[in-house]
Amino acid sequence: MTDSTAEARFSDYYAATPRPPWDIGRPQAAFVASAERIGPRVLDIGCGTGDLAIWLAGQGRAVTGVDFLSEPIERARAKAAAAAVEATFLQMDALAVGEIPERFDAVADCGLFHTFDDAGRAAYVAALAKLLEPGARAFLLCFSTAEPGDHGPRRVSEAEIRAAFNVGWEIESIEPARFEVVPGIPGAEFSPGGAQAWFTQVRRV
Repeated sequence: MTDSTAEARFSDYYAATPRPPWDIGRPQAAFVASAERIGPRVLDIGCGTGDLAIWLAGQGRAVTGVDFLSEPIERARAKAAAAAVEATFLQMDALAVGEIPERFDAVADCGLFHTFDDAGRAAYVAALAKLLEPGARAFLLCFSTAEPGDHGPRRVSEAEIRAAFNVGWEIESIEPARFEVVPGIPGAEFSPGGAQAWFTQVRRV
């Protein structure tokens, strides 16, 4: 998928529906369950309209959210202001996050990893490696090959996750999870209870 194709596709989701199917109005359950393991300085990559970033910031973390589209970033800023929560939101390409001068204790990736093709995935993991110091962790929620059909994002196997983080990382856990979507809107036709997913925790070594 080219950058222009991805931009057009995701822009259409924000323009054509009240909200995209992944914009559930709260953080995904896998991140809530793992909150105590997420460090105090967090980069939320592919933050969308900011639900996870705002929730983490509300718990006292210093959070920066990034997304490559202006529309979700504007919505995220408005949500944070309405909630009286301090969080920073930046419009930038995920593959450029390694150039951010600040360093973080944790990266949260809720639904971005599965959007990349093979080359993009390798570039993304390389960007994370530049961004995170040894000991910092990345938490990823991505679609799993256990999800039936081919509608929606590319499915990712456990073997592909292990291969992507084979060098310079320690895989601490890869666990089955659910990716909840808003029912009843276009693009939300997945397994009842949420699409089959992987929740992965990796540590930079």
